[in-house]
Amino acid sequence: MITQVTKGIKISVNTSFEGTFFKNYKMHFAFGYTITIENQSKDSVQLTSRHWKIYDALNELEILDGEGVIGKKPVIKPGESHTYTSGCLLTSPIGAMRGHYTMVNFSSTEKFRVYVPTFKFHAPFALN
Repeated sequence: MITQVTKGIKISVNTSFEGTFFKNYKMHFAFGYTITIENQSKDSVQLTSRHWKIYDALNELEILDGEGVIGKKPVIKPGESHTYTSGCLLTSPIGAMRGHYTMVNFSSTEKFRVYVPTFKFHAPFALN
């Protein structure tokens, strides 16, 4: 498990290899990741957007921006957490992701970034 804390918000990431399949006559590697966002601060916060950099060993860097996570903009109170699972398709058996969430502190109305540490993907049969 990979973890990082920014301004009292702890991010924990677990990854998994989900399998391979062909799409458009090309082999793809499916990876899953579960992220837990734990509010260790004294203020309630809301996750409003995400920014990802996806590294694929056989492809160009892909950058994704979007609102919330999996269709939600969770409000996380002090001492509470939000966990979600998502996935990523790569053309290589080796890759990584990193990024940040934009959050709003309900007490101060301040927007701030919470960094997601780099987490790696690798198929069990791939040497890294």
